[in-house]
Amino acid sequence: MSTSTSGQAGRTGHTVDDDPTLGALVHDLTQQVPRLIRSEMRLAQAEMTEKGKRAGLGIGMFSAAGLLAFLGLCCMITTAILGLAHALPDWLAALLVGVVLLAAAAVAALVGRKEVQQATPPAPEHAIEGVKEDVAVVKGEHR
Repeated sequence: MSTSTSGQAGRTGHTVDDDPTLGALVHDLTQQVPRLIRSEMRLAQAEMTEKGKRAGLGIGMFSAAGLLAFLGLCCMITTAILGLAHALPDWLAALLVGVVLLAAAAVAALVGRKEVQQATPPAPEHAIEGVKEDVAVVKGEHR
């Protein structure tokens, strides 16, 4: 015969003696939470390792594509020199192509320098200004 104290406990097959105490529940919680955190960390580590491998492979493929593109550009430059060599002396054809390439490099360097100057200082100025305004509002010193 069951020693249940309510009709509900009798229907589920549980007795008052079957329910764990609060201390036992807290003990179980303190044992299970660190285990859960460690397993989540292992899962995250495994996921990041897999993503790192995939990223490494992708970066390698981009590197190969960049090298092949560079070699293709070298062939195109050589073709331009050889094409101009039919109308001009060989040395003059190579000189003209070289000057055009150096001019393109100078333009790219100037544009890059301008972009870098706009990006400095590396501090997020707009975000800093927004935080300063928020602090001023909280202090009651609204600008």
